[in-house]
Amino acid sequence: MSDFVQFAALGLGLGSVYALLAVGLVLIYRGSGTINLAHGHFAVLAAFLFVELRDNRGLSTAVTLVLVVLLTAAVGGLVQLCVMRPLRGASPISRVIATLGVLTVVNESLALAFGAEQQATEPLLPTETVQVAGVVLGRQSLYLAVIAVLVVAALVASSRTRFGLALTASAENPRAARALGWSPEVLAMATWIVGGALAGLAGSLVFSTTSGYFTLGGLSLLIVGALAAALFAQFRSYPMALLAGWLLAIVQSEAMQYTDITGVSDAIPFIAIVVMLVIRGRGLPVRGTTADRLPSVGNGRVRAVPALVATGLLVLLMQTTWKLDYDLLQAIVVSMSVGIVALSIVVLTGYAGQLSLAQMALAGVGAYAAGRLVDAQGWTFGPALVAGIVAAGLVGLLLGLPALRTRGVNLTVVTFGLGFAVYAVLFSSTELTGGTDQTQIPFQTLFGLEIDPVLHLHTYASVCVVAFALVALLIANLRRGRVGRRLLAVRVNERAAASIGVSVFAAKLYAFSLAAAIAGLGGVLLAFSYSTILYANLFGPFSSINVMTVAVVGGVGYALGPALGVPLVTGGVGTIIAAQLSESIDAYVPLAGGVILILLLIASQNGAAAAISAAIPARLRAWRLPLGGRPVHEVATPRQVEPIESHSLTVSGVVQRFGGVTALSEVSLFVEPGKVLGLLGPNGAGKTTLVDVVTGYASPAQGRVLLGKSDITSWSATKRARAGLGRTFQSLELFDDLSVRENLLAASDQRDALGYVTDLFWPGRGRLTTTAAAAVEELGLGDVLDKLPTELSYGQRRLVAIARAVSTRPSVLLLDEPGAGLDESETAELGHLIRRLAHEWGMGVLLIEHDVAMVLRTSDDVVVLDFGRTIFTGAPGRVSDDPTVRTAYLGLPATADV
Repeated sequence: MSDFVQFAALGLGLGSVYALLAVGLVLIYRGSGTINLAHGHFAVLAAFLFVELRDNRGLSTAVTLVLVVLLTAAVGGLVQLCVMRPLRGASPISRVIATLGVLTVVNESLALAFGAEQQATEPLLPTETVQVAGVVLGRQSLYLAVIAVLVVAALVASSRTRFGLALTASAENPRAARALGWSPEVLAMATWIVGGALAGLAGSLVFSTTSGYFTLGGLSLLIVGALAAALFAQFRSYPMALLAGWLLAIVQSEAMQYTDITGVSDAIPFIAIVVMLVIRGRGLPVRGTTADRLPSVGNGRVRAVPALVATGLLVLLMQTTWKLDYDLLQAIVVSMSVGIVALSIVVLTGYAGQLSLAQMALAGVGAYAAGRLVDAQGWTFGPALVAGIVAAGLVGLLLGLPALRTRGVNLTVVTFGLGFAVYAVLFSSTELTGGTDQTQIPFQTLFGLEIDPVLHLHTYASVCVVAFALVALLIANLRRGRVGRRLLAVRVNERAAASIGVSVFAAKLYAFSLAAAIAGLGGVLLAFSYSTILYANLFGPFSSINVMTVAVVGGVGYALGPALGVPLVTGGVGTIIAAQLSESIDAYVPLAGGVILILLLIASQNGAAAAISAAIPARLRAWRLPLGGRPVHEVATPRQVEPIESHSLTVSGVVQRFGGVTALSEVSLFVEPGKVLGLLGPNGAGKTTLVDVVTGYASPAQGRVLLGKSDITSWSATKRARAGLGRTFQSLELFDDLSVRENLLAASDQRDALGYVTDLFWPGRGRLTTTAAAAVEELGLGDVLDKLPTELSYGQRRLVAIARAVSTRPSVLLLDEPGAGLDESETAELGHLIRRLAHEWGMGVLLIEHDVAMVLRTSDDVVVLDFGRTIFTGAPGRVSDDPTVRTAYLGLPATADV
C-alpha cells in the first residue's frame, strides 16, 4: 500500500504541471474559442529559456523565473495579435491548424538553437524527501501541488469578477459582449497572454519532475496530458482541469509501477481522450450546429495526357540523367512517399472533412507491418506491401470509430494523441522493432524489377513516382464519383447528408480506412528506401504536422495539392534545392514550412492548387475532362415520372422532452399518400421538433412513428430517408461545396456499397434521374445547375432544397417553411408545386409554413400545435373559426370577437 501511495505522490508533481498547462488551455479556449495545440511548446520554450538565462547567462533563479514567465506571456500575446486575430473569422479547424504552424515554428527554432541532445539543470524546487504517515514523499511534488492549487484558486476568483463574467459572455456571444462595451479582441489577447504566462510557469517548474534532465522531444509529450485534462474539464472548469491533471498523472505513475511495457504510461492520456469524447459525443450534430467552413475542393477533373507525359518524363530522367545522383533520387523518394501520405489527408480532410494529425503514425503502422514481415518472416516486398496497406487501413478503421460520435477540433485532439501513443508504445520500443539490430531489409524485387535502394535507387524512385501518380489519379476519380459526393455531403453537413439517405457512419469509416491505407502505402515506400528501418526517426510524433503542412499549403481539397506542397518535406526535393542555394539553408526548410503555413492561412486557407485553378481561364477549365474525354455530367431528358411508392405516415402519441421542458405532448397526425397536411402553430409550438422526431434526428420519450405499416421509431435518420421519408430544413442546409447538379446527384445516387471500390477506378458519369430532372424542370433550375448554392439568390436556394428532397423519391415529404423569404408570387407558385407533388406525383406532404393563407390554400387538412399540444385537426376552412386557434395566434380569449 505504501508503494501505491508513493507512486501516486510521484504522479502528483507531473499532474500539477499537466494542470497548469490545462488551465491555460481552458483559459485561452474560453477567451478565443481556440484549442491551442502549440501550448505545450510554449512550456518547452520556457524550459529552454530558463536553462539559457540561469545556467548560461548567470541570472538568479528568481529573476530568471520572472523573465521566462514574462517572455512566454509576450509570445502568447504575439501569437494572438499576429496569427489568431487575423484568423478570427476563419473556421475553428483553420485556427487549430494555425496553432500547428506556431508549434512547428517554435519546435524548429528550438531544434536549430539547442539541438536534440539531452539538457541538464538544477530543479527549481527543493528535491528533499519528507515522511508523511510512514510514506516517503518528495517535497517538490507537494510544492507543485500547492502552486497549482493557488493558480486555480486565483483563476476561479477572477472568473467571478466583472472581467471574468465578460470573458464568459464573450465566449458565448461576441456581438453581445461588444454591445456591452467589451472588446472580444482585447479579452482574447488577455487570455493568450495569461495562458502564455501559465505555460511559462509550467515549463520552468517541469525540471522538478524530471530530476533536472530533459529533451526537446520528451517535453513535447506534455501537451497530450494537458489536452486530456482540459477535455475532462470540457474546456470550461479550472478545478476540474486540476483534478483531471492529477488523476491522469497518478494513473500514469501507477502504470509505470505495474507494467514493464514501453510507452504504456505515455499512452494513458490518449486513452482518456478517446473515452471522454466517445462518452460525450453524438451520432449526428444537434439542430443549430454550424459546420466548419473547410478549404475549397477541386472538381476531380484531370488532364490525362499531360499527367501521363509528366510522369513518364520524370521516370525517364531518373533512369538516365539522374541515375547516379544519389542525393536527388533519395530526395525524390522522400518527397513522393510523404506526398502519398499527404494525399491521404486530401481524402480524409479535403473530401470527408475529418481533420487527422495521425497520418504519419498510420504510415508508420503500415511500414512496421511490412518491415517486420520481411525481416522476421522472410516475406518478399510485394506481399509485405499489401499487408502493410491492409494493416494501416484496419488501424484507420479503428481510429474512425471515435469519429462516429465526435467531430471537428475534438476529433483533431484524438488523432493528435494517437500519434504520440503509437510513437511511445510501438516505435520507441526496441523489443518490438527488432531489437538492437532494428528492422533489416534485405535485397528486394517487385514484378521482376530490382528495387534495392542501395544498388538500384533510380528504379525504386521510379516506383515511388508511379505510385504517387496512380494514387493521385485514384482520389481524383473518387472525387468525381458518387462516393465522392457522399463524402463531400458528410463534410459539409452531416444532418443534411443523412436526410438524403447517405450513411454518415459508413462514409466516415470509409474515409478513415481508405486514407489510412493510402498513408500505409506511403509509409512502406518511405521505410523500405533504407536498409535499416528506424521507425522512431522516420515516424516521430510531430511528423504528421509536417505532412499536414504539405497538404494545406498545396491545397487540401485538390489531388494536385500534395504535388505542390512536397518541396516543404524535410529531406525532400525542397531540401536539395535549398542546399544548392546555401549549404546551411536546407536545415531551415521545416521552419519555413511552419511560417508559410501560417501566412497562407491568413491570406487564404484554400492552398496553392486553388490559386492555380482560379488563375486558369474559364475556357481552359471547361476543357479539362476526365480520362476518356467525355463530359462529367449529362442531364437526363425529363420524362413522365414513375409513380412514387405510396406509404402513409402515422405519428401516434409522441412526447418529446428537453430536460424539464415538454416540447411535444401526445401529438398525433396522419399524412396520406397524394394529400397535403398543413401543420400550423406560432413560434415555439414544436413544429420543427416534431419533424426532427419523425425523421430520426431526435428520439421521443414516448409514442410511435409508422411509415406505412413499418414502425420506424427506433430507425436512424439515414434508414428512414432510404425507406421513403424526405425533408427540407428551415436553414436550408445545402451542400455549398457541391454544385446544384451535384446536390441533386448526391440525393438521387444509388446507395450501393460497391461504389466504395469501383469509384476509385471508374467513377462513371453523373446522370440525373428522371425524378431529379423533372424536379429541375418543375422548379426552373435548369440554368443554375452548374453553379454553387452560394452563387444563387435566397429564393433559388429554397427551390434547390426542395428539388434535392424530391430527388430522393420520398413517399412522404416534410417541408419545413419552404416559402420563407419568397415574395407573394413565388409563394403562390410554390403552393401550386406542392399540390402537384401530392396530387400528380403521389407523395404525401407535411407542410410547415408561417404563411397561414398559403397553407390553407395548399393543404387538404390542417393540424395546429400550440406549446407542443394539438389544438386543432380538420379541414382548412374551419381553422379561422376555431376559438382555441385564435387564442394561440392572437393571444385573445376564446370568446373574443375578432
